[in-house]
Amino acid sequence: MESPPKLCSFLYISYLILFLSPSFLLLSSASTSNYGTHKVSLKLYYESLCPYSANFIVNYLVKLFDDDLISIVDLSLVPYGNARVGRNDSITCQHGPNECLLNTVEACAINAWPELDGHFPFIYCVEYLVYKRKYTQWESCFEKLGLNPKPISDCYKTELGKKLELEYAAETDNLQPPHKYVPWVVVDGQPLYEDYENFINYICEAYKGPVEPTACKASSISVI
Repeated sequence: MESPPKLCSFLYISYLILFLSPSFLLLSSASTSNYGTHKVSLKLYYESLCPYSANFIVNYLVKLFDDDLISIVDLSLVPYGNARVGRNDSITCQHGPNECLLNTVEACAINAWPELDGHFPFIYCVEYLVYKRKYTQWESCFEKLGLNPKPISDCYKTELGKKLELEYAAETDNLQPPHKYVPWVVVDGQPLYEDYENFINYICEAYKGPVEPTACKASSISVI
């Protein structure tokens, strides 16, 4: 039997590291003073229990926080993926009710802590547990990161969580071109399709600021 491709399509389903690099833990310290305002838009459309989404966040997206690359990126996460909105605005998720729950939890985290240094460590923690097939332990991320769980529980247990997911549903369903699978990575409005793991190359190519980040000077970066 052939192995499925490295993404979650409509056709099939497929411990937080305690001592992360300082650049990851201190996201708010990333300065744009040397790079001007020429940030590159990076959007990730994903679903919480898709193993390929989790793999991308844990092993690839986290590379944004190496060196100074995050300083030139405007990162947005959209936790909805291949879900479907039905009657009475009910939402059905590809990987079942647990995925709907974690999609909403992560949407609530983005809403409660809108700055990247607020919600990304939490989402990374949850997706790391998904990657390790321990997603039922997701609430342990509050203690690990010293976060108050109340804003999140107050959100996903109420209509606010539903409202946030419906907003992400509308954004995802209105993508042009439409998304075909997840993770669906978009750089400055252009989807990367199955080349999404090379997203850093595309960011460096798109960046038009005055100072080239160290990460874009690496010899591994190829011309697109």
